[in-house]
Amino acid sequence: METRIELIQGDITKLKVDAIVNAANPSLLGGGGVDGAIHKAAGPGLVEVCRLLGGCKTGEAKITKGYKLPAQFIIHTVGPVWGVGDRHEEELLASCYRKSLAHATVHDCKTIAFPNISTGVYHFPKELAASIAIREVKNYLSANAIPEKVSFVCFDDENFMIYQQLLDQ
Repeated sequence: METRIELIQGDITKLKVDAIVNAANPSLLGGGGVDGAIHKAAGPGLVEVCRLLGGCKTGEAKITKGYKLPAQFIIHTVGPVWGVGDRHEEELLASCYRKSLAHATVHDCKTIAFPNISTGVYHFPKELAASIAIREVKNYLSANAIPEKVSFVCFDDENFMIYQQLLDQ
């Protein structure tokens, strides 16, 4: 496995990294899954500043402070809802990773942690999502010194096993 990439099973809100990525909804005002957990752990200051950001388009990313989280920053990205694969879902998901990594570089985040973007209520196929995530991170790291370490954080066993298999190839 690439030494700048690590796989973790656990709760992304507990990680002491420079930035965590939030699999946000377009409003940026919180929701279910990892988005809801991040908003809850960060506290009310997060939703207040997110109201001022005017939402976020699919495939884009915006950054805020981490508030009560151990992470210094939260990079909010909106992954695509899976349809039948003909609405540019794969490219939009790849863009989520590229734009999030670009924010990390600009803000000198040496460590960043990603959840499994779009694989929950957005129903993106988990193996396809993981392969896109790994490809985009590897491509970005090959051309950039920052971030120094990227963590893929899987809350559930299924995503963890998928990432483990793909990273071991």
